[in-house]
Amino acid sequence: MIQNKIFSAGVATLALFGGVTAFSAPVQTATLQQPKMSDNSIQLAQSTVNTAALEAAVFTQINQYRASLGLPALSRNSTIDNQARIHSQNMAQGRVAFGHDGFGARIQAIAVTIPYSAAAENVAYNQGYKDPATQAVQGWLRSSGHLANIKGNYNLTGVGVAVNSRGAVYFTQIFIRRR
Repeated sequence: MIQNKIFSAGVATLALFGGVTAFSAPVQTATLQQPKMSDNSIQLAQSTVNTAALEAAVFTQINQYRASLGLPALSRNSTIDNQARIHSQNMAQGRVAFGHDGFGARIQAIAVTIPYSAAAENVAYNQGYKDPATQAVQGWLRSSGHLANIKGNYNLTGVGVAVNSRGAVYFTQIFIRRR
């Protein structure tokens, strides 16, 4: 087994209250055991990853969890999807570090077409799992900061997934409360 140190950025939250912007991004680390894979297996895994299906799986699982708590379903929005996808691609390609760098800019881009009163973001990455979407969602559900976003008073969401050349799968989910 290969032991990798995975960095999981807790939460980035942007909320507007009377013109005041609050932003926080605590960082947590966890050590995960991952199955040992040859470089060929990783390349094969990367080439067969259906990112659209993973995005849909995250969206469905998050809404199923919210429904289990009696919370309203989030509506998926293509503008938000696009910003989440760009961030996942940037992390996967090493253009930005894993985390919430640029969160404010993503929210500003969304705000051009969607007036909002609150926004939050969850990110994750993993590698070597048969069901990477479920791994990401389950990790978020075990983290108090991520869970607060999932259970938050939001009504729109977007999900973006990207895979790097080594087969690591990057996830971004953005939550928006439309005004």
